[in-house]
Order: sequence, then C-alpha cells, then structure tokens
Amino acid sequence: MPLMDETRVKDIYVPAEGTNPLPLFMTGIMAGFPSPADDYIEKLLDLNQLMIQHPAATFFVRVEGDSMETEIHSGDILVVDRAKEATSGKVIVAVVNGEFTVKRFVKKEETHYLVADNSKYPSIKITPELDFQVWGVVTFVIHRA
Repeated sequence: MPLMDETRVKDIYVPAEGTNPLPLFMTGIMAGFPSPADDYIEKLLDLNQLMIQHPAATFFVRVEGDSMETEIHSGDILVVDRAKEATSGKVIVAVVNGEFTVKRFVKKEETHYLVADNSKYPSIKITPELDFQVWGVVTFVIHRA
C-alpha cells in the first residue's frame, strides 16, 4: 500500500543542545499602533524549554504533502516526541509498510485507524497484517506565516 501524495516525513533533525533564550513580551500585542508604555521585555523564553519535554526522545521533522492540510502544510516542521503515548485523536508520525506518514491516530471501539484531515485520502485501518509502528507523537507544528 504506497502512501504517495500523503503527508510524509521529508527530513529528520535532532534538536540543538543548549539554550537560546529570546525576549518574551508579557503584554498582549494588538494589530494596530503599539503603545509606547508596552515596549518592554519582562522575561526570556527558550523555545527548547517550551517545546521539548523529553530531549533524548524529541526530533524535528520536515514534512511534505497535503493529507493533513487543516493543521499541517507541506514544508512545515513538526516537533515529535517519541516518549509520549499515542492516544486517540493525537497526530502521530507512523511507519506503515516501511514508509513514514503523518496522520491522526483514531480509536473506534476496538479498532485503530490512521486518519487524514484531508477528506480526499482514505483512512488506513490498522490490522495485524499491516507493518505498522508509532514513531512519535506530534507536539508542535512550526509553520511559516
């Protein structure tokens, strides 16, 4: 069962070690003219601390394809935690018949499925005959505005 044209992993990256704190503005930012009184930084934010709960089990993957287009777009980078449990409704990276794919993991009664957000792709029923493995759970999606 080829997974052509589905959302799939293009590249895999390991997070860089160390920290890189960035300024975090503690006041809300309005679309319009900024208030001069709000032009200050109260705290630093480290994106590694925000997005990575299990450093040794976390990877970044770049994806391509359109099967998850409501949340994930071709070219996005996903933060994938291999230590998290895949529960129903979570977006996961899976290996199906030797190919990486990104889908929503869904449990209906006692049957599990990999479900695309794009309706033009059929759900994949997980059966004992299918070579299937959960590779990790998607915890964040990084995408260019």
